[in-house]
Amino acid sequence: MNEETNIELSKISKQDRWRLNQHKSGVIWFTGLSGSGKSTLANEMDKRFYQMGIHSCLLDGDALRFGLNKDLGFSRDDRKENIRRAGEISKMMADAGLLVLASFISPYQSDRDMVRSMFSPGEFFEIYVQCPLEICQNRDPKGLYKKAQDGSITEFTGLTSPYFPPEKPELVIPTDRLSVMKCADMLITYLGHQSFLLENPS
Repeated sequence: MNEETNIELSKISKQDRWRLNQHKSGVIWFTGLSGSGKSTLANEMDKRFYQMGIHSCLLDGDALRFGLNKDLGFSRDDRKENIRRAGEISKMMADAGLLVLASFISPYQSDRDMVRSMFSPGEFFEIYVQCPLEICQNRDPKGLYKKAQDGSITEFTGLTSPYFPPEKPELVIPTDRLSVMKCADMLITYLGHQSFLLENPS
């Protein structure tokens, strides 16, 4: 028996949900170093979308590490699986009509491309939350850089493990030079230019 043929799919299409919600769905994928401001910006966008009547949800890398992905470490294979699972969850949420705000360091371009391949064109937005390493280290909101420097954490992205900036992101947001409000404005403007935030999507 082929298990794939027995998967029960919803009779309600993604486009039906768009019409009900009055906006499209997809994923805004925030990538950047720890301390760059990914989660802060994602939370601000969640508030903005709520005020705009857009059905959004947050998907945070740290939260998944404490729950669904707590069995994974930080080896190259585990990092890839961490992002694969995040991509699959994002896809399910987007298919349900939600605009997903996914905040993951996701240091490898190949992993981000893997997630992009799960979506139709125009439904995945790779946002590079750009911030110099030294500023991220100075911010260190969770004390992770300090732990990495004293050896308490190994394979830490940006110090002992590499981070590869996006090659062709949809948008680069420099959080070292702009306030959170300005960064959010920048993203809202971009999405508007892409005709993504529509009142009557087809």
